[in-house]
Amino acid sequence: MTSIEPKRRMWCRLLALVVLSLVLALGAVGLHPAAAGPDGGADAATAKPTWTVGTDPTYAPFQMKAGARDELQGFDIDLIQAIGKNSGHPVRFVSLPFDGLIPALQGGSVDMVISAMTITAERAQAVDFSRPYFVAGLGILVREGNTTIHNLKDLEGRTIAVQIGTTGAKAMAEVPGARVTTFDAAPLALQELINGNVEAYVNDLPASLYAIQSAGLRGLRVAGTPLTNEVYGIAFPRNSPLRETVNQGIARMLADGSYARLYQRWFGTSPPELPEQAPALAHREAALNPVQLFRNLMRGAGVTLSLTLVSFSFGLIGAGLVAYGLMGGGPVLRGLCRVYVDLFRGTPMLVQLFMIYFGLPALLNGLGLPFNLDRFVAAVIALSLNVAAYLSETLRAGIESIDAGQWEAADALAMNPIARMRFVVLPQALRRVLPPLANEFITLIKDTSLAAVIGFDELFREGQLVVATTYRAFEVYLAVALVYLVMTSVTSWLFKRLEHRLNPQRHAMAT
Repeated sequence: MTSIEPKRRMWCRLLALVVLSLVLALGAVGLHPAAAGPDGGADAATAKPTWTVGTDPTYAPFQMKAGARDELQGFDIDLIQAIGKNSGHPVRFVSLPFDGLIPALQGGSVDMVISAMTITAERAQAVDFSRPYFVAGLGILVREGNTTIHNLKDLEGRTIAVQIGTTGAKAMAEVPGARVTTFDAAPLALQELINGNVEAYVNDLPASLYAIQSAGLRGLRVAGTPLTNEVYGIAFPRNSPLRETVNQGIARMLADGSYARLYQRWFGTSPPELPEQAPALAHREAALNPVQLFRNLMRGAGVTLSLTLVSFSFGLIGAGLVAYGLMGGGPVLRGLCRVYVDLFRGTPMLVQLFMIYFGLPALLNGLGLPFNLDRFVAAVIALSLNVAAYLSETLRAGIESIDAGQWEAADALAMNPIARMRFVVLPQALRRVLPPLANEFITLIKDTSLAAVIGFDELFREGQLVVATTYRAFEVYLAVALVYLVMTSVTSWLFKRLEHRLNPQRHAMAT
């Protein structure tokens, strides 16, 4: 062994010792942040837990996504961040649809909710509220040419758009003869008025005015004076210890003038006087009526089935035409059919619904061409086009799976193309594609729930409407799921019976 080898071993051991020391030192720093610096230990030792705050980011100017990085902004966002900063709590936001905020509180997904939520008797039975932090009221928006709507009485028998779960939706449900359409977000309800599909849009007046000013909307006006005088509160789970901390934060901002400065920055005026407590709340339970729930779900199930049957029928006809284009058309027709199939299979059905119902009328109206689309027609068009894209490939595969000898036998019998397809090819292809046809029909039953986003009162929307007033999310959605299960199970059984009836072996055994 040379003299160089012991030295090499010594240096390797020394290097390993240094690496081990660094690893232990870094681990000690990670476990004991006080070693990071003179102030790091104190900060880590006194760090307070992060607040998880739920909000619906579609309600400007209270909460919205804006800026270069699409960050949450708004009056509510700034307010809760200021309260958290003053009390030493970091704030983390969770974006949720408005009708899902209280269920999220009840499920423990968030610590609190700030989302321009009006303090009502029903909500106060499900959650606790902070002291009021904003005074607002419901307002009516109409198109510029409408001179017949001025107050609540004038809304009787009218078509009205509202956001689901809001006090506007609750108030309009009590208007005699009113035909109320609910949407998941306020911008969608407002777009319904812009497109001319409803006569009025009812929502909190500050948000409506901000939407008109910020988006430069023309042809809309506020009808009359505010319908109500309401207050917003921050919602908490029952007996949450954070409620008192937030109440103290609001009181501190009111006392030091920071609340007034925040209000001035967002609304350009001085804030009205805030009450310390919400107006007296009626103490009544938001009870779940099983009989009424059953009626609502049965009504929604009827709408779901009718939408499914009509859409599937049109989709099956369209699928046959597209399948013919894919197999027997010329190069141009085959190319167009392929583009169609790829387009509707490659884009979400939700986007297709939005484009057909909201986008198309907005585009044509913007070009000066008055146009609106009935929501049932829009839903049928979107669902049928989507079904046709999927079923066309199913039909094509079934037809092309028929043995070439069957085609030749039909030709030998001097059958024309229509007779050959009707009596030889299609009966055999139908038996082969029946299972995937059943799958598509069952899938369509469930996909009709997407029509809720355009205000369609099908089964899922009926469940949402009940949850929005009772806040009994688990029981209601369990009932909705059971109704869907019954419909899909019955459908599956019917298709199995049809498959058995068309089975040639059954006929052979019978003879």
